[in-house]
Amino acid sequence: MKLEEFDYNLPEELIAQEPLKQRDQSRLMILHKDTGKIEHRIFKDIIDYLNPGDCLVLNNTRVMPARLYGRREDTGGKIEVLLLKRVEKDKWEVLVNPGRKARIGERIIFGNGELAAKILSHTDAGGRIIEFEYSGIFEEILDRLGEMPLPHYIKKKLADKESYQTVYSKVEGSAAAPTAGLHFTKELLNNIKEKGISIVYITLHVGLGTFRPVKEENIEEHKMHSEYYMIDGLSAITINECRKKGGRIIAAGTTSTRTLETASRPDGIMEAKSGWTDMYIYPGYKFKAVDCLITNFHLPKSSLIMLVSALAGRERILNAYNCAVMNKYRFYSFGDAMFIV
Repeated sequence: MKLEEFDYNLPEELIAQEPLKQRDQSRLMILHKDTGKIEHRIFKDIIDYLNPGDCLVLNNTRVMPARLYGRREDTGGKIEVLLLKRVEKDKWEVLVNPGRKARIGERIIFGNGELAAKILSHTDAGGRIIEFEYSGIFEEILDRLGEMPLPHYIKKKLADKESYQTVYSKVEGSAAAPTAGLHFTKELLNNIKEKGISIVYITLHVGLGTFRPVKEENIEEHKMHSEYYMIDGLSAITINECRKKGGRIIAAGTTSTRTLETASRPDGIMEAKSGWTDMYIYPGYKFKAVDCLITNFHLPKSSLIMLVSALAGRERILNAYNCAVMNKYRFYSFGDAMFIV
């Protein structure tokens, strides 16, 4: 399949610049994948489409304040560092800007010097491996000095760091939020539980590679960056029990989807696993674990729009996106949601 087959026209004014004050009041498009039928609701109405015995799977990763602004020790020149993933204790894979000035052996100073980093090597993807130097607890220093790594299309400064976290975020390690989960409130989750729907938490630490546009003209040649995931034994048992009793597995977000599909056996049995996944899902993929998907509206030509097209069909997805544009839905990270059932 060709890259241009996953393009669509989006007016810039539909890119959401900030979250809604009430998370579950965002709009919700229901897309019936078997018929292409579309309904327009509010996100809190999603409970009407969940059945007792279903299992809702949420990614409980927590976003790090991963964007650091520093200066080069030798010249004082400004440099921006974006944490992608921890390689080992104080060694991290990062993106640096401007990259051409970040040379191996150089040191970068952050804040008043309470944090420094030495550039150790280049990565194949154009980033760097750095090693941090500090006294005290790294996470506390990062919380003071770091900023939330909002996507490039969000120009407005974030008033509250927690608005870019899900209400159930727990395991810190992401460079970006699993944005489908931003619509849930604690009250809505309680109501879902009371209706008899199991809620399972898994973890995938989101890297920026998830959001990068696909560049290859033949989409099958695209390579995903690897991301760390975890599914514990209780979560796997709950998912398997749901499947055995005829319930649906409902993934909140593309990150949950990729995690479930990675950890699932060919027969659909979920395994308790952890590791790194570079799973790339595009049309033609046969889903083993996921029946339904809650997701936001994604960038044109991205691996994410290819994933949702694999589940619902490319033509139905593009029709739904065009419908969303006509109805002035809000797009991307802080935008509205779609439920593919």
